[in-house]
Amino acid sequence: MNALANRTTIVVGASRGLGRGIATALGDAGAPVVAVSRSQPGLAKLADTTPNISTEVADASDPTVAGALLDRYEPSILILVAGATPLMRPLQHQTWETFSWLRESLLKPLGQGSQVVVISSGAAVNGSPLSGGYAGAKATQRFITAYAQDEANRADLGITFTTVLPRITPLTDLGRPAVQAYASRNGQSEQEYLQPMGEPLTPALAGTALVELARTDVASIAPAYLLNGAGLQRLP
Repeated sequence: MNALANRTTIVVGASRGLGRGIATALGDAGAPVVAVSRSQPGLAKLADTTPNISTEVADASDPTVAGALLDRYEPSILILVAGATPLMRPLQHQTWETFSWLRESLLKPLGQGSQVVVISSGAAVNGSPLSGGYAGAKATQRFITAYAQDEANRADLGITFTTVLPRITPLTDLGRPAVQAYASRNGQSEQEYLQPMGEPLTPALAGTALVELARTDVASIAPAYLLNGAGLQRLP
């Protein structure tokens, strides 16, 4: 029996990059996936890859969207990839829509045994000196996710919240400009800058890692993980 076949999964930010890789991998693994994005063309292409993916064109930052979609689909897995684009911008230009989904997950609440995964950034661990408040914003996502777990525990909701922090990668539209900027700052080629990081993180590898996490016994899921080309690594 496929353990994911009856676990409806919402992936927010599914039309490109790591979100697309995660949605595709979960659909291929047999999960019924609801892919959410503002990009209708991107979602249409994604839906063509597997019959297990349905789509919702929606703005994740709209305060009505989170509650409406959670009520409509009642997911047992919620993966939040939508967030700030890592351009070289200060704090006032970052976005915070992820938090409304955590709030709605607690207020609904999601069912016992549900999982909520917030995709943050490795910048929350390593810093990001070129991007103003970006690293701080991503660290705050980790804190807010931990607060959500505490509230779920206090109310005995049986929901598991965790944060996944992907390392910088040149293989997404979001990561490529950051790699170029940091390589230039260091006086290196992109290859020289990336070489110490090992195998680059790809959307497909991110998808494989999230399928693994979805299949993990919730009792053993860590509060946070670093994600790179070698997979998930538990963070203290």
